[in-house]
Amino acid sequence: MKYLVSAFSSRCFISETSSLCFYSILSSSLKLIKLLLIIIGLLFLVPRGLYAQQSPYVSYIDSINEDEEGGKISFPSFIFAEQVMKEIYVIDSKARIIIYTSDFFPVFTLSKRNGIEAPLGLTVDAEGNMYVAQAPTKENPRYRISVFNARLQWEHDIYLKRSEIDESFIPSRLAVDKKGNLYIAGSYFSGVLVLDSKGQLLETISPEEEDRKAKVNNVTLDDTGRIYIVSEEEGRIYVYDENRKFLFKFGEKGGSTGKLSRPLAIGIDNSTGRMYVVDYMRHTISVYDKDGKYLSEFGGLGWGEGWFQYPRDLTVDSTGRILIADTFNNRIQVFQAKE
Repeated sequence: MKYLVSAFSSRCFISETSSLCFYSILSSSLKLIKLLLIIIGLLFLVPRGLYAQQSPYVSYIDSINEDEEGGKISFPSFIFAEQVMKEIYVIDSKARIIIYTSDFFPVFTLSKRNGIEAPLGLTVDAEGNMYVAQAPTKENPRYRISVFNARLQWEHDIYLKRSEIDESFIPSRLAVDKKGNLYIAGSYFSGVLVLDSKGQLLETISPEEEDRKAKVNNVTLDDTGRIYIVSEEEGRIYVYDENRKFLFKFGEKGGSTGKLSRPLAIGIDNSTGRMYVVDYMRHTISVYDKDGKYLSEFGGLGWGEGWFQYPRDLTVDSTGRILIADTFNNRIQVFQAKE
């Protein structure tokens, strides 16, 4: 404060009128007040990981932050836990797929040199074949599903026939069943496409809501073959059996606890049947039992452990760990399910 007064005195001394002196002091005072308010805001308004919203069903255990070369992962938008080799696949904003071991060690990165140009989502079948939804590029101006063998070598691309689907359909989320049938969800499209192993359209699963088809954006299968379809627009999850017959739906649109504002993905714990839904706008993960009954939620907006900033995807591995693409925190957060 002594230096501040000294500065004021000096400025007043060189001012030609008292009014100039007054405005100089006022201006400096306002700047000081603004600085104090910013400091107070940082002290009291910034959320800390220690106080993140907890759930009795999970506990935080780790975060994945680095790629194969020791650099930082950048805005991860997709994560997939492969059940056979127990590997973890991450897609980030650098248009690449980073593959990790089950203990989170990065072992390989797929990029343009491997045929990965604009990945949006992927899945891996029981034989280790990988299917990658890719956006158009300058070299290839069409949406496609790129198929890689178990050695991660490109084999061929599957192109959707525009005569069979809406022109606005953007394939982005994939799942594969035990028969090799491929399930494809897109952005706000009224249904999930089901293709056979040769890429031929078998049918479209179209959830209905009040005599209209619901627009959906994600699809996931569990170990029994059950199909889980996410509708961000409706704030709802639709569940089908392995024969693609509707079973039930759950979730309610809204911005408060127990509701879904913008659900983007679902993960299923195959050992308990418990389901986890990532909510992009509420920065939370909602927990449901196997029948779709709401149990709890965890997370909240922030950057410490257990907090999220616009999470976009999640997956559950064979050990019950929930891996969440915490997009704007540039990391994958890992939680362990509790019995």
